[in-house]
Amino acid sequence: MPHCIEAEGPLSLPPEVRFSFTKFTQFAFTAAAGLTELKLEGLADCKEKWTEIEGIDRVFWCKETAMSEYVQEHWKEDAFFGYQYLNGVNPMLIRRCTTLPSNFPVPDGMVFLRGQSSLKEEIEKGNIFLVDYKLLDGVKTNTINGKKQYLMAPLVLLHKTPQNELMPIAIQLKQTPADDNPIFFPTDSEYDWLMAKIFVRSADFNLHQLNVHLLRTHLLAEVFAVSLLRNVPMVHPLYKLLIPHTRYTLQINLLARNLLISKTGIFTEGSLSSMTYSSLCIPDDIAERGLEAVPNFYYRDDGLRLWKYIHRFVQGVLSFYYKTDAEVEGDSELQKWISDIFVHGFLSQDCTGDFTSVAEMVKFVTMVIFTCSAQHAAVNSGQYDYGGWMPNAPTSLQLPPPTKKRTTSEATMLETFPDINTTANGMAALWLLSKQSTDFVPLGYYPEEHFTEETPCKLIKELDGELKVLKTRIEVRDETLKVPYTYLKPEKVENSVAI
Repeated sequence: MPHCIEAEGPLSLPPEVRFSFTKFTQFAFTAAAGLTELKLEGLADCKEKWTEIEGIDRVFWCKETAMSEYVQEHWKEDAFFGYQYLNGVNPMLIRRCTTLPSNFPVPDGMVFLRGQSSLKEEIEKGNIFLVDYKLLDGVKTNTINGKKQYLMAPLVLLHKTPQNELMPIAIQLKQTPADDNPIFFPTDSEYDWLMAKIFVRSADFNLHQLNVHLLRTHLLAEVFAVSLLRNVPMVHPLYKLLIPHTRYTLQINLLARNLLISKTGIFTEGSLSSMTYSSLCIPDDIAERGLEAVPNFYYRDDGLRLWKYIHRFVQGVLSFYYKTDAEVEGDSELQKWISDIFVHGFLSQDCTGDFTSVAEMVKFVTMVIFTCSAQHAAVNSGQYDYGGWMPNAPTSLQLPPPTKKRTTSEATMLETFPDINTTANGMAALWLLSKQSTDFVPLGYYPEEHFTEETPCKLIKELDGELKVLKTRIEVRDETLKVPYTYLKPEKVENSVAI
């Protein structure tokens, strides 16, 4: 796990990194109001199971968004299940499948493909995709309301149809093939297939929260911020460039550790080892996962454009101050910054820990800004949209998965869902995490005007112009979409990890 700041509470942080009064009061009010509204229904303390889906519906209507309402209407559909791997809150797991894993023995004849091709032929055409939750294998679950909880490590196979939909075609809920670990197919009974998808969605919720959201944005952003404050003086161009992208990060992480993350929470070695430098750089990550040509992948489209604009901006600013690679190598403050990140963030296991060229520095700083702004927005802003309707993203499940087919029903599903109070508290937490503060600073804004030279000030204006063009481009596209993708609209992307 990346190293964390030593601080007992917000008041032990330096004043310049704490929340503003506005941010603090709004955050506290939202946290309280979310639970209060649910407590009025007498639900936040109710340890009973759900007995009907309509009961979940009544809680859900306490707080709704246009997207969460859409999710409630479509959560059972295979096409929407597949769509979420591209444009939901966790677009980081899916990859093109070039060969079936040996522990996922999907029989060719059991797979229903839209068209006449076999599974082998569709893999060769590049139309088969895999999602593997192996990082969750062996994770110990909590006991909630005195009941053991269950978390699977599924494997999911998806097919890109001729209609350009991504459809799930096979699900195995545990990593090791066995007689009591059947592979489920869309042709199975309604509740067998639905239960398989529910266990996958719960696994996705947990891996998203621990790995994609917490580890790869919040905890990394903290390391970037501490290293900057520790090693780089205020007059340094790197400080001026990055300080807006550290705003509120230390306090929000402190609150998260105190309020939301268990002290005995897990991080397997595999989780950290999966966080390679290249996987944090969206152009490299998309290429490595083989997703360059997947249709309707708006996270990729908007994210790559934002990366390009940020990279061009960073290159312009840093090239103004660093004319040669030798100047980069000789900057001891810059080298201490990257060295600290290497030791405390990557735990000395990935990149080299120093910069040898202007190009290396520019790419790394681009990654830092992208991670703290666009990437966090992509995996955070839609949490209530996609998770407010609990059946689409159960925080926990309290029955084991079926070991045989044709043993499930609606009653099984309701018994498996988290209890009423667990559902209510989960909804309140996701509502809080998705709520924007009124003193939000969007990407590209530098309100404190750290730069005084003409060139960086001109580059800030050029970045603002590019982001305005991107905003219009996204709005025009979204008008044609049944499900708009808004999380990377520049005015909705916060400059820092601040919630």
